[in-house]
Amino acid sequence: MGGLEVKDVLLDTHIWIWLAAERYENFSGKVIKVLREGRNRWISAISMWELSKLVERGRITLSIPLLDWIKRSLIECEISVIHLEPEICVESCSLEGFHQDPVDQLIVATSRVLSIPLITADRRIQAFKGASVIW
Repeated sequence: MGGLEVKDVLLDTHIWIWLAAERYENFSGKVIKVLREGRNRWISAISMWELSKLVERGRITLSIPLLDWIKRSLIECEISVIHLEPEICVESCSLEGFHQDPVDQLIVATSRVLSIPLITADRRIQAFKGASVIW
């Protein structure tokens, strides 16, 4: 990102969860700086589904009902949701050389279509040359 001013950032699902849980120790220094500088924060709508599946499968346990957690975290973390528009869905199937996880495909496609850098610790996404990643 260098000296480039970033107005908006897209949070990968795990970044949203860590931010809401105040797990700042999981973030790189660069990510902490970007998050503190008052950027417009976004998540893909698919992240809400992914979190719901993690809760359903018992991989994450929340202290309050899932829907309440989602709504509260969006407000408290000042996060807006990007819906799955046709352009994003089509782009997600055009990521040559990217792995086959459909959730990751949709998140990367959201970043690409809207030209918003993605904050992620996911090394597979970081390694994809077609993604603009902050980490």
